[in-house]
Amino acid sequence: MAPEVYNLRSRRSFRAIERSLQLASDRFDVRITSFSVQGNHIHLLVEAASRTALGRAIKGLSIRIAKGLNRMMHRQGRVLGDRYHAHVLRTPTEVKRAIHYIKDNAKKHAAERGEIYSAGYVDPYSSAGAPHVTLPAAQTWLLREGWKLGSS
Repeated sequence: MAPEVYNLRSRRSFRAIERSLQLASDRFDVRITSFSVQGNHIHLLVEAASRTALGRAIKGLSIRIAKGLNRMMHRQGRVLGDRYHAHVLRTPTEVKRAIHYIKDNAKKHAAERGEIYSAGYVDPYSSAGAPHVTLPAAQTWLLREGWKLGSS
């Protein structure tokens, strides 16, 4: 995000982001299956039929997030500081690591700040901790069950 954008892990910012995720989670033959919102960036696990479909969906999501955050902050202007970065996951091990990375990302960032979360902590700014954000079910074998075969 651009430097002047509020912390995304505030309740107000997250409300704007979760609305955007909800609306964009299953469009253009793309499904957002999990997410983790950090202070200035968002991690997504996405299924896409093609690079073109992914580009369209992420552009649409970015616009929704920017409009929502600008409306919430009573401002206009750039919200995203950079373009998205994509990595195609091809093996069960890669998918398993990505799932765990997204799920545990808040703990990693908290540890870098010297904070410690108790066992069983579920990040409320992630798909695991925000049950009211309904995401579509995974369609690909890798995300439905293949990742369970991946080594750690």
